[in-house]
Formats: sequence, structure tokens, C-alpha cells
Amino acid sequence: MTAPPAAAEVVDELVPGPTAAEQRADKRVLRRRATLPYLLLAPGIIWLVVFFIVPMWSIVSTSVETGDMDTGFVLSWRWANFGDVWSQWHQQIIRSLEYSVMCTVFCLILALPLAYFIAFKAGRWKNLLMALVVAPFFTSYLIRTLAWKTILADDGWVVHTMNTLHITPLLSGMGWTYSSNSVLQTPFSVVCGMVYNFLPFTVLPIYTAMEKIDPRLHEAGQDLYASAWATFRKVTFPLALPGIVGGTLLTFIPAVGDYTNAVMLGGPKTKVIGTVIEQQMIGTGGNIPYGAALSVMLMVGTLVITLAYIKKAGTEEIV
Repeated sequence: MTAPPAAAEVVDELVPGPTAAEQRADKRVLRRRATLPYLLLAPGIIWLVVFFIVPMWSIVSTSVETGDMDTGFVLSWRWANFGDVWSQWHQQIIRSLEYSVMCTVFCLILALPLAYFIAFKAGRWKNLLMALVVAPFFTSYLIRTLAWKTILADDGWVVHTMNTLHITPLLSGMGWTYSSNSVLQTPFSVVCGMVYNFLPFTVLPIYTAMEKIDPRLHEAGQDLYASAWATFRKVTFPLALPGIVGGTLLTFIPAVGDYTNAVMLGGPKTKVIGTVIEQQMIGTGGNIPYGAALSVMLMVGTLVITLAYIKKAGTEEIV
């Protein structure tokens, strides 16, 4: 007596398997599904290759060229160009980093309370205040910077007020200005212009992060008899930390390469590395490899600082 067939064998006999045509159709569908992600990535990859990889290779290869404007430049892999530009313009590189760090710190000091007020205290004025934060973007960057030449003019009310309050001599003693009755063409005026121009880049990410915080967390802190400062330190600040990190990066990275504020509001003693690069690449300097070497050096330095900051911000130490 033979055993009855298993249930699976009965189903296989009753339900025929896919035909060869159906199997080929299934394979085509699988191939299309496997190819679709690469097709979606293709525009972005092409964009990166054309507008990032190719320019990067161009600037790096240019940085190790030798020659002059008359005979032309040739690729000779002269890595000593980096040593040459560091020995000649290391002060401008350090000054650019100092100004960008000061700008980022001052923007953070101003943006934190402003974003906190707009997110939790502004009420129905929230949209108006946010519109005022982004309003400077509707004006040209150059016009905004030039306006500060009028604001910080020696005969303006700002400098008169600072002189009356003895702020100008204090800034001179700190080395931020070069005289006790003038602030233009000094590090103070350059940093003021940078803070004004980059402040929205700090405020917007912090405000976005704070707006997502549930207000009931603050009520819970009050119910647990926590002070306002303790609630901010233990609840608001940690939850807003991604926005703070993003805002500081959005401020620091463009600020370190900015030279418009230094040119318009500064003087010979506030020359930054961006000005040197512009002079070497398209100005009177005429040494394109040196300008490219400075650009590579500035880019690598900014990348190292940014990665170190992100790694630090990702730990619990900063919290």
C-alpha cells in the first residue's frame, strides 16, 4: 500500500508553475527594480562629478604647477608650493580662522536666546519675527556690508555712543581696534559685518530644532521644581543640539572663506586669506598655483576642523 502524496505535492500538481515567458518577464522586472536606484542616483552623481570632482582635481593639480603668466604654467608636481604659501601668508590663514571662529561664537550667543524667544515666547508674533530674521536676505550681500561703513563711520551715532560709554578705548586695549575713537578698518568692524551677514544661518537651524520640542517637557520640568536655567540646560539645550551644530557649521564654513567684509570694512591689517587667493588667482599677484595651493590648504583645514567639531558634538561630553 503506497502512502498518500503530501499536501505540497498535491498543490504542485494542481497549480502549474510559471512558464518560461513568465520567468523571463519576472527577471526583467527584477532587473528594472535593481537598476532603478542607480538611475535615481545618476543625476546627483553626474552633478558631483562635473561640479565637484572635476573642479577639485583641477584646483589640486593647479596647486602643484610651476611657471608664470608669460610662459604659462605646467604640471610639475611641485609640492613645495604649499610650504611657500604657508611661509608667506600663514598670518592671513590664522587671521581668517580667528575671524570665522569669533563670528561663529558671537552668532551663537545672539542666536540662542533669539531662537528660544521666537520658538516659545513670541506667540502670534512668531511669523513676523521669523520674517525679520530672513529679511536681510532680500537685500544684496554687498549693499548690506556697505551699509555697515555708514553705521560704523567715525562721525556716526554708534561710534559717538561707544566713545561716551568708553567702549572704544576698551576695544582698543583688547586689540580689536587701532585707535580710541575709530572702529572702521579694524578686526571689530570686520567681525561686526560677518556676524550681521551670517546670523540668519545660525538662527534658522536652532529655531527649527527648538520648535520641535514639546512644550509639555518644560511644564514637566516646572512640576519637578526645576529652575528655568536647569530646564534649559537639561531639556532644551540637548534637544536643540542638532540645530546648534548645524547652525554653527553653516556659519563657520562660509565665514572662513569670506573676504568681502575684510575688504569693505577692514584695512591692510585685517587682510584675510580669501583676499590673498583672489589676488593670486585673478588679481595682481599672478601666481595661480600659489592661489590654488592656498585654496587647497584652506579647504583641508576647514574640513579637519569641521570633522573634529562634529565628532566632539556627537559625544556626550558637549551635552
